[in-house]
Amino acid sequence: MEALQAEFDAARDDTAIRVVVLAAAGKQFSAGHDLKEMTAHRSDSDGGRAFFEQTFARCSRLMQSIVDWPKPVIAEVDGIATAAGCQLVASCDLAIASEQARFGVNGIDVGLFCSTPAVALTRVVSRKLAMEMLLTGEMIDAETALEFGLVNRVVPREALTQAVAEYAQAIAAKSPSAVKLGKGAVRNQAAMSLADAYEHTSRVMVENMLSADAAEGIRAFLEKRQPNWREE
Repeated sequence: MEALQAEFDAARDDTAIRVVVLAAAGKQFSAGHDLKEMTAHRSDSDGGRAFFEQTFARCSRLMQSIVDWPKPVIAEVDGIATAAGCQLVASCDLAIASEQARFGVNGIDVGLFCSTPAVALTRVVSRKLAMEMLLTGEMIDAETALEFGLVNRVVPREALTQAVAEYAQAIAAKSPSAVKLGKGAVRNQAAMSLADAYEHTSRVMVENMLSADAAEGIRAFLEKRQPNWREE
């Protein structure tokens, strides 16, 4: 988590980076927290409280960093994504899964309700479907995750990297300022009332319309040519 946080922090203001893809180096996407490591700290003088607080605070900061990050983040999911791993998928802006991907918030199976993963999960799937996963601990396959709205697309394993690259390239070709403005607007309006959401996004649209990239993009459309976006 510290390494991933450091990468996000370092890349935040790097104008050469338009999109970030999160993919696993091994056979699984992420199994979440290491239960052996967590259990080992029960022998600490405080029963592990300080370590647990530090771990979940670090995890919560990472997930919020992804949501608040100004550039789109795509999860490339192969294998299992469970507990905090499923939380990581839900926190990303897009998620593309292989047919072999499996998802679950199965802490309940070991007496640990996945409360923090529930924050991300209930923001991308309906509450009833989220509670079904949280209360039963049952794993869902990639097609079910697609039906639930947890992932955007399911592809064969051999096509996964290419499919993600196509999404990333399509987004990277758009106006960086418009993407940044738009991601922030979608995030901010989600917590507002309907009236406040429209007021906020209307202001964002005005700001967007006044931008150099919007002027260039509309001009390019009318002139039937490719736009030349400004660097952030």
